[in-house]
Amino acid sequence: MFRPLKSCSNVGDFRLLAKQRLPGPIFNYIDGAADDEVTYRRNTQAFEECDLVPNVLAGVEDVDMSVTVMGQKLAMPVFCSPTALQRLFHPDGERAVALAAQKFGTMFGVSSLGTVTLKEIGELISTPKLFQFYFHKDRGLNDAMAQKAQASKFDALALTVDTITGGNRERDLRTGFTSPPRLTLKSLASFAVHPSWAVNYFASGGFELSELKDYIKEGSNVSISIGDYFATMLDQSMNWKDAEDLRAKWGGPFCLKGVMSVEDARRAVDIGADAIMVSNHGGRQLDGSRAPFDQIAELADAVGDRIDIICDGGIRRGTHVLKAIAAGAKACSGGRMYLYALAAAGQPGVERALFNLRTEIERDMKLAGVKNIAALNRDMLRWR
Repeated sequence: MFRPLKSCSNVGDFRLLAKQRLPGPIFNYIDGAADDEVTYRRNTQAFEECDLVPNVLAGVEDVDMSVTVMGQKLAMPVFCSPTALQRLFHPDGERAVALAAQKFGTMFGVSSLGTVTLKEIGELISTPKLFQFYFHKDRGLNDAMAQKAQASKFDALALTVDTITGGNRERDLRTGFTSPPRLTLKSLASFAVHPSWAVNYFASGGFELSELKDYIKEGSNVSISIGDYFATMLDQSMNWKDAEDLRAKWGGPFCLKGVMSVEDARRAVDIGADAIMVSNHGGRQLDGSRAPFDQIAELADAVGDRIDIICDGGIRRGTHVLKAIAAGAKACSGGRMYLYALAAAGQPGVERALFNLRTEIERDMKLAGVKNIAALNRDMLRWR
């Protein structure tokens, strides 16, 4: 039985609804991670090993949860991370997420593997937009993507640095997931028992990777797994000089997504980056790596006064956001927290997910005795 949208109170509720509505290979692409998925689970579990110490009698009738990150003012301290292939999950794809993010005054990240053009997103919303950049072997494609993001008035660019090759995503290997979906006897059976998804997918127009299709057939016209795409299409020679050159070409707020170590954070400062997204790609790359939250305090102590630190991954609750910011992050971001909702109910689903999170953050700030998000600090945390 389908759960009504109004009864979805948390990420877990949306996950169950998405599982009901998506064919197995599509759901497991969202839900899965690398190897034994230890890091994927750890990303959220890390928050459980840190406690908040609330204050009282703080006069918290009105609270301010706004933050400024990469020069962009956000009405709430969490934003929608860039994620690939969104029109596989719902026919509105990135359009739905963009409009929901705008409604809540937060930033929307668009992936290089997006399924709606940057131009359309740029014309659709006026709130902050982040373009996530995969560094391809085709330098002409790289230049074209940066130029299109500039022309579409994207506010910031994030270079993903943790996909030098594809992670071992065993669920995708078992289900045979590809972009676009490859029709096999096994996948056809899964599509057949999810007829509403199949009708929406095949009736919504041709599937494409909108910024890549004119340069690369793989992913739009030729089916390929995401792991194989990363391993064969991305430039494994990418180095710090390439990142610095891209920052110079871009000329605006620039972020490195996938930084985990203090050494790399310092180098990000040295090349002039404005922010780092502390991220392990949702546990989808190197299993056994640290959770982003576990690294925030260490990175903040090293470079927090010189660069914006974003905790990306594992966010499921308002208290997670408070803990990350108290540890030293400037803001938080996540993908699954809204992807399940997108798959479950399109734009209304994403709006409900963001509403739930914003409501939790406001309530949790009041319960913690914090009137302004900037007042969160390390003194309010205790690690077990």
